[in-house]
Amino acid sequence: MRLPYTPNPPQPTTPEEEAIVARIAARRAPRPLQPLDLTLLHSPPVADGWNSFLGAIRTKTDSVPADLRELAISRVAVVNGAWYEWAHHAPLAVEAGVGEDGMGVVKREGELVLGLKEGVEGLNEKQWAVVCYADEMTRNVKVRDETFARMRELFGEREIVEITATVAAYNCVSRFLVALDVGEKNALGPDAAH
Repeated sequence: MRLPYTPNPPQPTTPEEEAIVARIAARRAPRPLQPLDLTLLHSPPVADGWNSFLGAIRTKTDSVPADLRELAISRVAVVNGAWYEWAHHAPLAVEAGVGEDGMGVVKREGELVLGLKEGVEGLNEKQWAVVCYADEMTRNVKVRDETFARMRELFGEREIVEITATVAAYNCVSRFLVALDVGEKNALGPDAAH
C-alpha cells in the first residue's frame, strides 16, 4: 500500500465521522472492515459516498443475477490488473454458478470480442455478452454498435443500465485499488491474488 491504512478499529473524531464508520461497518457485516475501507477512511466524506454508491451497485441492482454482476466485475479486474478486486469477486462468480472453464475465459488476457464464438467454453450467451461488454467499456469506454445491439437483444433497459453502472463503478474501484496498491496484491498477478 502506498499510504498507511487508517487505524483499525477507526478513530473517528466527530459524531459525523462516527456515523460514517458505522454505516460502512453495517454494510460490511458480518465481515470486518476491508483494506479498501481503511484506505478510503482517510477522507470520511469520500468513504461515505463510496459506501453508499457501491452499496447500491452491490445490493440493489436486483435485475442483474449474481453470476452476471460478478462476471462483469471480474472482467474489469482482469483488464485493469486489479488482482485485489479479482480475489474478492471471482470467488463470488464461482459461488453464483460460473465454472472453472468460464472463469478461465474471464481471466484470459487480451481483448474479448462478442462476435467470436470460439474459446467461450463455460459461459452461456448472456454471460459471454456481459463479459465482452465489460471488456469493451473498460478498454475503450465506447462500446461497438454490434455489441450494444446484442445487449439490447438479451437484456431489458433496466438490466442494461444496471450492468453498465456496475462496470463503470468497478472501473472506478479498480483504478483506485491499483493506483494506491490497496491490499498489496495488484502487482502480483492473478495467481498471487488468492
